[in-house]
Amino acid sequence: MTASSSTKPRPVEEAPSEPRLRFRTYLGKVGSGEHTSSGLTREEAADAMELMLDGAATEAQMGAFLIAHRIRRPEPQELTGMLDVYNSRGPVLTSRTPALCFGMPFDGRSRTAPIYPLTALVLATAGVPVVLQGGNPMPVKYGVTAAALFESLGLPLTGKSLSWVQASLDRWKLALIHQPDHFQEAESLIPIRDDIGKRPPLASLELIWTAHQGDHLLVSGFVHPPTEARAWEALRLAGETNVFTVKGLEGSTDLPTSRACVTARIQGQTNERLILHPRDHGCYGDNPAWQSLESWSAQALAALGGQGDLVNPLRWNAGTYLWQAGHCPDQAEGIRQAETLLNSGAVLQQLHKMRQALP
Repeated sequence: MTASSSTKPRPVEEAPSEPRLRFRTYLGKVGSGEHTSSGLTREEAADAMELMLDGAATEAQMGAFLIAHRIRRPEPQELTGMLDVYNSRGPVLTSRTPALCFGMPFDGRSRTAPIYPLTALVLATAGVPVVLQGGNPMPVKYGVTAAALFESLGLPLTGKSLSWVQASLDRWKLALIHQPDHFQEAESLIPIRDDIGKRPPLASLELIWTAHQGDHLLVSGFVHPPTEARAWEALRLAGETNVFTVKGLEGSTDLPTSRACVTARIQGQTNERLILHPRDHGCYGDNPAWQSLESWSAQALAALGGQGDLVNPLRWNAGTYLWQAGHCPDQAEGIRQAETLLNSGAVLQQLHKMRQALP
């Protein structure tokens, strides 16, 4: 066989588009290695986020960018730039009174029983608007989702329009932004997140983003202290001046009952570290383990009536957040009010009314 007959001409490749070249520059900055990589400016990070949401970067570029960014760790101004894009392109909710917005991992829970859906119902019953967010089971954890937990309580909150969610917030003081329903551009990145097999910087972004615009307390969960410090600075740059950060269960906003709770409150220019001790309020105990959705549903309904294994962590969490939301003068009073709402049947009654009103 001659060389000429065995060699096929390579197809002529088109030159990369201008957006791909621009994204390649950003990839080079974050992925050049320990000594030569550099952070993006806020504007560059926002542009990179826009290019990913628009699909202007290739899948290979996006996967490389996300994993390189994870290894190097996103800098605060980079998170702020990404947050700018989510704020401008994502869904928007408003409330007539100050809301409490929970930021927690989108990939769910797998080890400890979630408390936050029950906390949200107590807060809503007390008249505090609550905004949550989440999606379908998401890599890398594929834990139980907020939507699945609410549905097990008889509240199917997915497949709803954004106007329906806004109406729910207005009437019932409870809203769930479900990414597949309300933010398809962000949802389009899920296959790439699955392929890289690690939580990307987008997971840090989801902890500090909320669809609510206006007066609110943003609650953000974390596991590692550097994550908290980056969140503080990123939110400061973004103009978020009312923030509560929590070293919660599995990175969530659920306050543990098995140990002292490491939290911090940012109000304006002040930053106060708060170490909250469940033992001081008769709430100390094991963190209930996650078993199954069916088991959790039974435990959750019992807790909403003031009984069962989840009632202790629920009174601890709901009471603390009633206090932080400004509904109560101190933590002890918040816990007392949470107990009253649970024991009186008010929260179960609120849940029943919401079930009846669902289409």
